[in-house]
Formats: sequence, C-alpha cells, structure tokens
Amino acid sequence: MIELHYFAGIRVLTGIPKESVNFSNQTVEDLWKWADEKYPGIRNSSARIAVNEEYALPSDVIESGDVVAFIPPVSGG
Repeated sequence: MIELHYFAGIRVLTGIPKESVNFSNQTVEDLWKWADEKYPGIRNSSARIAVNEEYALPSDVIESGDVVAFIPPVSGG
C-alpha cells in the first residue's frame, strides 16, 4: 500500500485530501495513468508528483510504504 496526498486544486478535483491504494512496484508514469483514469483531467493540472518528499521522475519506481503527493504549481507574490 502507498499513501496518496492531494493538494489545492487537485484536492478539489479528487474530492478527498488523501487515500491509501495498493500500488507498489510500478512507476510514477503508471501512477499518472491510474490517477487519470480514476480522476479524469488530473494529468492536465500541471501537477508534479513527489515520492517521500522528493520530486519524482516518470521512470521512478514506487514501493510499498511510500508517501506520494500530487503537488500543483505554486505561485506567490
């Protein structure tokens, strides 16, 4: 199992702040595909995925126990 966290507009899109899913030994790219099927449009959000508090590459492998966050673009002023 991994724990997924959704922030800002992505939280609005999913309707939940977090969830646990059985998604291990697959890549970040595989997670994007899964998330876009479950939450259509999530991939269009320009979000980045972080695994264990570090931005991840599409080829990075997600392991059981990882904490994954969908982080939307941040701006400030």
